[in-house]
Amino acid sequence: MFEYLQGKTVLLTGAAGFIGSNLVAKLLPLGVRVIGVDNLITGRAENLAEFLDESGNSKVANFEFIRADVSQPARNYMDEYRTVDVILHFASPASPPRYQAYPVETYLVNTMGTHYLLQYLKETNPEGRFIFAGTSEAYGNPLVHPQPETYWGNVNPNGKRSCYDESKRMGETICGIFYRDFGVDARIVRIFNTYGPQMDPTDGRVIPNFVNQAVRKEPLTIYGDGSYTRSYCYIDDLIEYILRMADKENLAGETINIGNPEEFTILQTAQMVHKLVNSGVEFKPEYKPLPADDPTRRCPDISKAKKLLEYEPQVKFVDGLKKTVAYFTSP
Repeated sequence: MFEYLQGKTVLLTGAAGFIGSNLVAKLLPLGVRVIGVDNLITGRAENLAEFLDESGNSKVANFEFIRADVSQPARNYMDEYRTVDVILHFASPASPPRYQAYPVETYLVNTMGTHYLLQYLKETNPEGRFIFAGTSEAYGNPLVHPQPETYWGNVNPNGKRSCYDESKRMGETICGIFYRDFGVDARIVRIFNTYGPQMDPTDGRVIPNFVNQAVRKEPLTIYGDGSYTRSYCYIDDLIEYILRMADKENLAGETINIGNPEEFTILQTAQMVHKLVNSGVEFKPEYKPLPADDPTRRCPDISKAKKLLEYEPQVKFVDGLKKTVAYFTSP
């Protein structure tokens, strides 16, 4: 498995983030040389503690970390203008509180950062592969359910979330241009809700919020009436999808949903977390108004992923949730 990736050099942006750090941990045992880049505005150095010392120097032979802003031209931080085989562009704040706190940084990294990285690959290794971390947010508050890749979405272009979802959509546009006009092997994964170890417990997304509140014996905050839904993919399954997307032949120009189609209401999610953390204690949620532009249903159609990537999620939500709670509550 992953024959193409073995022995290759991968430039991974967002390496200290939730998904990025899990990618590092999976790539290194494959014999991949990883050049990780992150400016640490939302990425966490502690996520890479296994691979870096306190000074940021690598503790393993095939990993290098560069602290830099990838919304700038790649030659600014790739000082040797080195050739890489694959670029995995996963740098961007991803939770609504974080990207709304850094709106300019968010839209720049997803647009100009994407342009500069594709330009870098085109100039240094035209045969290389580029994987762009798209998002289910590209579908906005969807009018089609579940969402297939052919659905163009229902997005507010000037809403509170638009710095993220519209810039991700623009990032996809840039990938398409470099693929069609310049022959670059650009591929897009549209990532649906993901959870698991290395996730920032304070990033404001639903599962960290629920776990933190449950641990503190606080009422779990539910926005809206709790009937709107999410589909949660455990991080190990997501990483498998991403590596298959990077490894397989004949996927240039493809856009593929990756996620878990198992759907839960927010109320069900809260009840499951409560049961895991505070079993035997009465469940008393606190209801608040639904935030602006928050999608009411979100679920991937993964037919294309099953066909082209030959994979579907293996980790059930309750099992992944147990591991996530253990990670958040460990000393």
